[in-house]
Amino acid sequence: MAKGQKISTEGGSGLGQNPFAALSGAGLPSAPKVVLEQAATAKMGAAKEAKNRGRVDIRRETGGRGGKTVTTVSGFVGIGLPEKEQLAKKMRAACGCGGTVKEGAIEIQGDQRETVARILSEAGFRPVFAGG
Repeated sequence: MAKGQKISTEGGSGLGQNPFAALSGAGLPSAPKVVLEQAATAKMGAAKEAKNRGRVDIRRETGGRGGKTVTTVSGFVGIGLPEKEQLAKKMRAACGCGGTVKEGAIEIQGDQRETVARILSEAGFRPVFAGG
C-alpha cells in the first residue's frame, strides 16, 4: 500500500449476503400458554424464596489489626463455606480490595459496609449494620 493511500471504511458491502437474513420465526411453533405461565411463576417463585435467607450482621472493626479498618459479615445460617467464599469473591471485586473468609465470617479490607450490604441484599440476605 502506497503512502498516503486511504483504506475504505464504507461498511463492508463487499462481504456478500448475510446468511441469517432469510431466517424468521414464522414457521416455528409457539409454546403452549400453560408452559409460558409456569415458567413465569417459577421465575417469580425462585426470586421470592431467595429474598428471605436470614439476617446477617455487618460490622466495622479495627481492634487487633494494627489500626486497619476491616468490614466483617457474620451470622450466616444455613450457608456453607463454598457459598461464603463465592460471596467474598463478589464483594472483593465490587469493592476493589482484599478479603477472606475466617471462622465462618467474611472479612473485607476497609470500610465497605454500604457496598457489602448491597451485595448481600441482592443475594437475598437481610443485612443489618451492627455496632456503632
